[in-house]
Amino acid sequence: MKGIAWRGSKISFGTYALQALEPCWITARQIEAARVAMTRHVKRGGKVWIRIFPDKPLTKKPAEVRMGKGKGSPEVWVARVRQGRVLFELDGVEPAVAKEAMRLAAHKLAVPTRFLDKNERSFAL
Repeated sequence: MKGIAWRGSKISFGTYALQALEPCWITARQIEAARVAMTRHVKRGGKVWIRIFPDKPLTKKPAEVRMGKGKGSPEVWVARVRQGRVLFELDGVEPAVAKEAMRLAAHKLAVPTRFLDKNERSFAL
């Protein structure tokens, strides 16, 4: 996944966002864990947008199975994330609450991220 994300690299819906700084695959479980961490911290006070979707299946064959006999079954679903992609957006809360919620969500993800504020205009990577 070379290059910088052109699509999905700006804040579109909310006021605050979490942006990926490196390319990676993010699993559906990581996305859900980050979402739960954010919504619990804001105590259902704000609106959360998830800007990525896990649409790529990763397959795996069972243990101790011989070679051949086709491809394995889908084991996990991942979202392809390029550098600069906005992962989550948040609106309707104070800046300090939003920053802490995004920090908690970032700990659940396997990619370095940064906090964006629509009012500060720091979008360039």
